[in-house]
Amino acid sequence: MKGFLAGLGIGMGLGILFAPMSGEETRNNIRDRAGDLADQARDAMGEGRERVTRGIQAVRNTAERVAGSAGSNVGGGTATGTEGV
Repeated sequence: MKGFLAGLGIGMGLGILFAPMSGEETRNNIRDRAGDLADQARDAMGEGRERVTRGIQAVRNTAERVAGSAGSNVGGGTATGTEGV
């Protein structure tokens, strides 16, 4: 995905530089496209952050479930070899 975005940015940059536009139009176009790329990068970071948060929550839930089942198994029985000590 990163390679695609990099290629897209390079392609747009070259297209802008070789397009028959005035300097002001070219600068405005570059600014607009850079803003679009920045928005896309922010969106991608937000999605990545959400995925990491969901992953962490899943690990916590699994750890709590395992710890709960291990705790119920430990407290339920008697230790062998300790009767009468």
